[in-house]
Amino acid sequence: MGIHYFLQALFVLVGAVALLGAVFNWDWLFTARNSQFIVSNVGRKQARLFYAAIGCVMIATGIFFFLNTINPPVS
Repeated sequence: MGIHYFLQALFVLVGAVALLGAVFNWDWLFTARNSQFIVSNVGRKQARLFYAAIGCVMIATGIFFFLNTINPPVS
């Protein structure tokens, strides 16, 4: 059962890093090799929007599964 909480916290943590990196325009995030594909194709401004959206989705996913782990839906 503990691995569930670890994965949920990991989703929230990675989502928070992506969201904060987009908001504060962290240079290390957008010059990394993995993000260069997005930055070179759509530009830095749109890449920031993409990373902000992905961060929000990851945070929401972590919270959603955390709430469903505490109170599983009744069928």
